[in-house]
Amino acid sequence: MDLVKRFLGYTAVDTQSDDYSESVPSTEKQKDLAVKLRDELQEMGLEDVVMDSMGYVYATLPANTDKKVPTIGFISHMDTSPSMSGKDVKPRIVENYDGNDIILNKEQNIVLSPALFPELLAHKGEDIIVTDGTTLLGADDKAGIAEIITAVEYLQAHPEIKHGKVRVGFNPDEEIGMGAAHFDVALFGCDWAYTVDGGEVGEMEYENFNAAKAVYKIQGLEVHPGYAKGKMVNASLLASELIQMFPADETPGTTEGYEGFYHLIALNGEVDHATLTFIIRDHDRARFEERKAFAQKVADAMNSKYGEGTVTAQISDQYYNMKEQIDKVPHVVDIACKAIEEAGATPVKVPIRGGTDGAQLSFKGLPCPNLFAGGMNFHGRYEWVPVQSMQKAMMTVVNIIRITAEQ
Repeated sequence: MDLVKRFLGYTAVDTQSDDYSESVPSTEKQKDLAVKLRDELQEMGLEDVVMDSMGYVYATLPANTDKKVPTIGFISHMDTSPSMSGKDVKPRIVENYDGNDIILNKEQNIVLSPALFPELLAHKGEDIIVTDGTTLLGADDKAGIAEIITAVEYLQAHPEIKHGKVRVGFNPDEEIGMGAAHFDVALFGCDWAYTVDGGEVGEMEYENFNAAKAVYKIQGLEVHPGYAKGKMVNASLLASELIQMFPADETPGTTEGYEGFYHLIALNGEVDHATLTFIIRDHDRARFEERKAFAQKVADAMNSKYGEGTVTAQISDQYYNMKEQIDKVPHVVDIACKAIEEAGATPVKVPIRGGTDGAQLSFKGLPCPNLFAGGMNFHGRYEWVPVQSMQKAMMTVVNIIRITAEQ
């Protein structure tokens, strides 16, 4: 099957995850894609095809050589971000992009412009897949899924390329930090693996944020406003005050590279009660711990001012920087860099200003750097992916499998 056709087929399935759900997967509709993938892998003739009760899908491409070769794996996630709808995605291919504005939706005046996204210009002359501006695209990470499965299909069609046993795995709920929580590393049975969940072509990532989430619950006191003096405690106003206690220059919009941040991702409030959710990020482990301590001090300061129990804070770790695990197995990075070069791209090692399932998997004993999938502007209406970047990502997977067998 054509790589692009496969990808577009996956984008038609709504797989948005839910950060506030307690079920696994967080949304039942993610299983719709899981079933589709399971059936596709079975039709391709792969072995050990499994879809478990939580929607995780695993399969094996058997070795075609008697040579002793490490078992390696490739992983992508099925869910799309809760930040924007992934329902009724209407993708469009802009062929031979000319470097000008791309009108996504004329009626709503939604324009993808290199003035705001100058990285578009690096892909002039390429074929770019975009949305109609009313949904995200889903390249994060359905592009990765399509690239992995197409790479497997390529190897099946080219038996002259000798390779060891290859495992593929597709999981739900990566976007809410739970993708690796139920990933069966023992069942997967790999010496090492790669997530295919990165962005720009050539990127190779094995450093990521340490990550935590802080949820504040504020209890107010609602009284009729006509008789409120000395009695009313407006939880929404307290929420505003709490937000102002965080440093304004340490947000995603004011930081880059290795700089950490605090990020308010949700706010719901009334007079009686309010809830705020922050995510906390830093590459440096010591600074990460300091940030969590500061987040707790914010709640303590509010309680000192307004009374104990006014604000409760639940601060929980989500994942850690995989670098300390990957540094133990440098050949995993070396093979990937060589594979990227042979796919016609330049390896670019960048720190992830976020995280992947590979971060958690690396701490579960499965070294798992992240490879580019080609998509850009994830989680929103301006998401796009060049076809040529997807093709290079697919061939990078093929090359890693081949090089591992050769070495």
